[in-house]
Amino acid sequence: MSTPSFDRELDVRGLNCPLPILKAKKALAEIESGQVLKVVATDAGSLRDFQAFTRQTGHGLLAQQTEGAEFLHWVRKK
Repeated sequence: MSTPSFDRELDVRGLNCPLPILKAKKALAEIESGQVLKVVATDAGSLRDFQAFTRQTGHGLLAQQTEGAEFLHWVRKK
């Protein structure tokens, strides 16, 4: 499976809701519009959390993927 390219990677493994979203929000504030943030999480709830976060903020959710116990999210900054 092909995954989107990204400009920055954020490792939030071991953190539970709401910390992955809060750290992603901070990281998105530090990159340019149109750039992609890849988030690596271990919180299974992050799948639905990132869907809701991008829907509410207008950022683009390019892809989500599960690799073992890790959940990967690619978010394009609006």
